[in-house]
Formats: sequence, structure tokens, C-alpha cells
Amino acid sequence: MTVSLAAAAPWAARAQTTPVFVLNSLDANVSVIDPVAWKEIKRIPTGKEPHHLYLTPDEKSLIIANALGDSLTFIDPRTAEVQRTVRGIPDPYQLRFSPDMKWLVIAGNRLNHIDLYRWDGKDLTLAKRIASSKTPSHVWIDSKSTTAYLSMQDSDELVAVDLPTQTLKWRVKTGATPADVFGTADDRHLLLALTGGNGVEVYDVTGKEPRRTKIIATGDGAHAFRAAGDKRHVYVSNRVANTISKIDLQALEAVASYPAPGGPDCMDVSADGRLILVTSRWARKLSVIDTQTRQVIRQVKVGKSPHGVWTLDHAPR
Repeated sequence: MTVSLAAAAPWAARAQTTPVFVLNSLDANVSVIDPVAWKEIKRIPTGKEPHHLYLTPDEKSLIIANALGDSLTFIDPRTAEVQRTVRGIPDPYQLRFSPDMKWLVIAGNRLNHIDLYRWDGKDLTLAKRIASSKTPSHVWIDSKSTTAYLSMQDSDELVAVDLPTQTLKWRVKTGATPADVFGTADDRHLLLALTGGNGVEVYDVTGKEPRRTKIIATGDGAHAFRAAGDKRHVYVSNRVANTISKIDLQALEAVASYPAPGGPDCMDVSADGRLILVTSRWARKLSVIDTQTRQVIRQVKVGKSPHGVWTLDHAPR
């Protein structure tokens, strides 16, 4: 079911005041979307293959990681104006700041390395480059800012990096083609999406070595996570199944499913939790899903192979 623009606009006018950004990986640009009219208003050129993005700790810049362009593009998250480009960052695929805002961890997807950068509030300084297994994919950092967890997409592994010493702590074999990683608030469990499988692995990471405790069935091609904003649930996109699953982080079970056409990938969630914004990777669209009706209510045309999506007016992460 698709609602009219008139039906969609009241929500947007009430809850959304800043642009929605969608990374078009194969077009080397970013679509800027007006969340009231739900239309693309401009495209911003970036380096080659922008895949993921992250907000700076001061919330003044959105960092676009251009993997094949070996650069970072800084954009104002409120005005969508380019602020600067930082070059000489080899293969920035996926990135994440530590909760204490002192580290920026970058997964080098094609060059098989993990880069640990120190952040002084303005500039990045490379502290350590760690050779990894095949195709580092996604990053999660614990609440204490001591451990970074990364999936190794093509060697089917999960690794842990000790940030204070910048060394590998452990590595463990996983299911097929692990992608995104998500940790529970108490740092006890780690969720790992299996793009080559049909679910999410759960690891207990409280001991010296990780221990897989269960697999949560979600759907074929489980890929990317996004917190629902209620401190209890997380969404995971199932790229092959064309669905999004909602996982209860207390029960560690899937409790709901939503249709998500066109190869759902990265997601963001509206500030009130009502809408899921998800990139439809194979359809060149941003899809908007109503979490109450569990229906797609809007699709916006964007560029080739849309990947990361983000807006400043989002639910708590």
C-alpha cells in the first residue's frame, strides 16, 4: 500500500527538519532528500564508492567514507554543504567512533586492514594499521571504548581488537559471509548478521574467548543492524529475503517482520520510531516503512547501488 504525499507530509513536518542522506555507491555521490516532500533535492559528488557514513562527535560534520576514492568527505548534516575533503585515507569502507570519542576505527574492505585513528576533535592521526583476514566489513565498539569488533566478510571470521594496546585480542570462525555487528548495552552479547546465511549469530563475549550461544532466524541475507530507539529492540535487514526483522535484545528472538523490497541494506529510524528508512540496493530507491502498519508507504528514486542512509533527526542509537 502507498499513501499519498498529503498523508505522509504531516508526519514529516512534525518530526523531521534535517535532510536525509543516501550514499549512491556506484555513482560516487550522495542523494540529499527533502523529508517533507520526499524528493531528492540535489546530489553531492564524493570520491569513488561511498558506502558508509558516520557523525563526528561534535555533531557538526557527517563523514562520508569513499572506499575506492581513498578519502573522507565532510558534509554539514543540517545544510548539506560540503565542508572539506580529507585525502590519503586508504580504503575507508566502514567506520565508527568509539563512545569516548577518542578513536575512529576504519575497516579497509579491499586492502584487508584495520586502521585505528586518534581523533583530537578536528583531525585524524593514524595510530596503528593492523593486517587482518579477508575483507574487513563492519565495526562495533563496546561501551567502555576498549574493544573493537570487526567482521571478516570473505574469511568468515569475527575478530576483536584491543584499543588501548592496538593489538588483536582474538579471532573466531563464523557462519557464511558475516556483515554487520551489534552489541547489547551491557556488553555481554554480540550479534553478527550472516549475509551468506539466513540469520544472526549471538556470541557471549564476557570471557577471554567468545562463545556462540545461538542463531536467531531472520531471513536470507541478514546484513545490517539499526537500533529501534527503545533500548530493547534492533532491526536487521535481510537483503535476499527482502524483509526487515525486529529482534528483542532481552529474549534474543525475532519478534516482527516488515516487507522491504529491492534488496534492503542500511537503515535509519525516525526520531519517533515510526518510520524505517532503508536503502533498496538493487532498486535504486530509498524505501520508507511504517512500523505500525508494517507497510512500505513511500519510495524515493536515488542513484546506483544506494548503500548508507542517515539523518540527524533519528531515534536514539
